[in-house]
Amino acid sequence: MTEPTTAISLRGLTKAFGPVVANDRIDLDVHRGEILALLGENGSGKTTLMNMLSGIYQPDAGSILIHGKPVSIRSPKDAIDLGIGMIHQHFKLVDLFSARENILLGQGAKGGLSPDQVCARLGLKVDLDKKVYNMSVSEKQTVEILKVLTRGADVLILDEPTAVLTPQEIEALFDILRVMKQEGRAIVIITHKLEEVMDISDRVAVLHKGKNVGAIDTAQADRFVLTEMMVGRRVDLDIQRVPARVGDTILDVHQLCVTGSDGHQELQNVSFTLRAGEILGIAGVAGSGQKALCEAIAGLQEVSGGSILLDGKRIDGLSPREIIQRGVSLAFIPEDRLGMGLVGSMNIPDNLLLKSYRDQDGAFLSRKEAREQAREMVQRLDIATPNLTIPVRKLSGGNVQKVLLGREINLSPRVLITAYPVRGLDIGASMRIYDMLNEQKQKGVGVLFIGEDLDVLLSLCDRIAVLSSGRVRAIVDSRFATKQLLGMKMTGLTTDKEDAYA
Repeated sequence: MTEPTTAISLRGLTKAFGPVVANDRIDLDVHRGEILALLGENGSGKTTLMNMLSGIYQPDAGSILIHGKPVSIRSPKDAIDLGIGMIHQHFKLVDLFSARENILLGQGAKGGLSPDQVCARLGLKVDLDKKVYNMSVSEKQTVEILKVLTRGADVLILDEPTAVLTPQEIEALFDILRVMKQEGRAIVIITHKLEEVMDISDRVAVLHKGKNVGAIDTAQADRFVLTEMMVGRRVDLDIQRVPARVGDTILDVHQLCVTGSDGHQELQNVSFTLRAGEILGIAGVAGSGQKALCEAIAGLQEVSGGSILLDGKRIDGLSPREIIQRGVSLAFIPEDRLGMGLVGSMNIPDNLLLKSYRDQDGAFLSRKEAREQAREMVQRLDIATPNLTIPVRKLSGGNVQKVLLGREINLSPRVLITAYPVRGLDIGASMRIYDMLNEQKQKGVGVLFIGEDLDVLLSLCDRIAVLSSGRVRAIVDSRFATKQLLGMKMTGLTTDKEDAYA
């Protein structure tokens, strides 16, 4: 067996932001013809490390070697010229340009496959002439993938690339990564999904608090070993479906219809109920109507037909403020945490005030009370923050989500809507979010959980409603459902005998 050829060597790479050392003397090798998974908790330094390799940041100390030769990467252009391409977790696109223009922008003469060829090989359906500002999150992610692949990169770095892709798109992406691996390219993939790590990678390197704690061949690892390396202790990875006394119906959605601004019917006659003390999951491939459903219930999306009743009160057609004024207790944790949920430039106390300032008497806001609530929440939810004055955008993804969920829970809602609450979070933060949702369930709150991981939906939820093309295809009891059944319903397939409706 021949020794692998090293494509990239990082030696003593160090990067600090003020007093915070994001990467502490990292040594790491990436070989040609392999897929290396980079794991670590939120804030462990994974993205910072790869940003130095892609020219976004410059190291404070250490060196980068490509094919054994020291290089200086001072900009993304330097990285591209060296054959390094990175797909970032946050989009780097020009909104006014089309997909094709973004893909070709700055490509130069060193082109690989054309956008159309990559689309054909991945099986991705994207309108290359569509403007980015008209695209969904999933479409934008697809453009980012196409943008790097068309440059024929020899080293490919992917930061959480599958967070917004459908299962079919993920498998297609993995197929092309395997082809690139066989062609001798080096690939680094940052992901929190351990199933993906076991499926796609050859080796796994783990960062913990800015340090490289080691690398292991994937064939010799399992999810328990990897999790313990990530968090420094053994973690129970079994999601519990806690017993609870299911009460009366508190949310009744009947024949709900939503028409988008482009005239497309996003929801068609959607009906379901949510009871007190249960978690109802919503499953479906991306773009099946999940966003429209959440926002319609929360008063953020105009309803074109049907009704929404919460505790017997109709709330369809009401704005979020009008819903609150009617005395309806509803909390919504949106998919876009810093775009819709929190104000990134504000600190934790000020973000708490956003939902309560209208209820306070007098002309002055009670910042003292907000600080006390924030301090209690930080301690109760184990939110990692240097202090209460730091803007929430500077917190890791897991801690941002805890702030958002904690704020909404503090409102003591009757119904809690959560859209992809663990997307992009490490396993430790994800398990804490699941525990928080179970705590609300046991308090008699009705939880609507929109998720993309079928294993999580089956383990956490009491019932699961499957959306496909804006319609409810099935509502099943999680105890009797399977991934195969859910997958079939998600694609719109039906059987002669209906399955386990509840």
